[in-house]
Amino acid sequence: MTIRIGFIGCGNIAHHHVIRLQQIEDLEIVALADPGEQGRKLIKQKFGLDQAVEYDNHEDMLNSGTVDAVIICSPHTLHAKHAEDALTAGKHVLIEKPMTCSSEEAKHLINVAKKCGKVLQVSFQRHFLPPFLYIRSAIANGVIGKLTSVTATLFQNWKQAQEGTWRQKPELSGGGMLMDSGSHIIDVLLWTTGLTPQHVSVQLECQGAPVEVDTFTVIRFAEGAIGTMNIIGLAPLAKLKETYAFIGTEGGIFYDNGRITLNLNGQEPIEPELPEAVTNPDRSFIDAILGKQEVSVPGEYALKVVTFTETIYKAAGYEVEPAGRVNVSGRGV
Repeated sequence: MTIRIGFIGCGNIAHHHVIRLQQIEDLEIVALADPGEQGRKLIKQKFGLDQAVEYDNHEDMLNSGTVDAVIICSPHTLHAKHAEDALTAGKHVLIEKPMTCSSEEAKHLINVAKKCGKVLQVSFQRHFLPPFLYIRSAIANGVIGKLTSVTATLFQNWKQAQEGTWRQKPELSGGGMLMDSGSHIIDVLLWTTGLTPQHVSVQLECQGAPVEVDTFTVIRFAEGAIGTMNIIGLAPLAKLKETYAFIGTEGGIFYDNGRITLNLNGQEPIEPELPEAVTNPDRSFIDAILGKQEVSVPGEYALKVVTFTETIYKAAGYEVEPAGRVNVSGRGV
């Protein structure tokens, strides 16, 4: 059985999916939908997708009868419509983060996927990376005891790098860096720890951009732990810097751009052996379609990320519209 894949959105992130998909047997990328001809041509030429038919709108691709599943890489506020259109057309869906820009949209998509009997998976790639697999396993197995605090930081030159792009246009982005790169950080906090956010205190700053750039959040979790999450988009860095500290009653796990250090009470710090990566977002999506495994990152989980993101915006005084766009009016932007 050959699974026929179509893309909705052909920007940079779509290239990463193509690289992974081309390593899978019995799969063919047959269609590319994007209103921008340049994006379609670039991905087609770069990866030798001569057989892929180009479409300037996703409806024509979905109605063509030539695709079994789609990868959605469109701007954030379009995710909900593109995914619903694909599901109701009988296609399986792998959707880039964030799943949607509002919890209302996310809940609706989950129901649509159930009704249509199709796979809906969200592409949170950290679920497949050895450092985060180790962190999740170690915390679950009590290696550092009961969690008492969690600290997460992301530094990125997001404001400068994304200036003028759709990522800083609220009608397409749904928000700023918190909605964009911040989705990954929220995902790590929730997925690796299993903690439940109960209360947040937030400071946001737009730094002159039409969307928020810097976000500082203090968190109280229902399980008793406390935490901070700092998303800094105005940073003088050529590459992003991502760090975490997971502190428990018996020690701590520290992550610094892929490097893991385990510090147990009274012992010398070590770099633990990490598990091997056995799959990735795209391969696991195809395996779920074929019934070889459960959906790795289902909509029900991604809803938690969307809900927490929404909670942060609301705590800062922002209005989250039902369609997902964060309304920054009245915030001095």
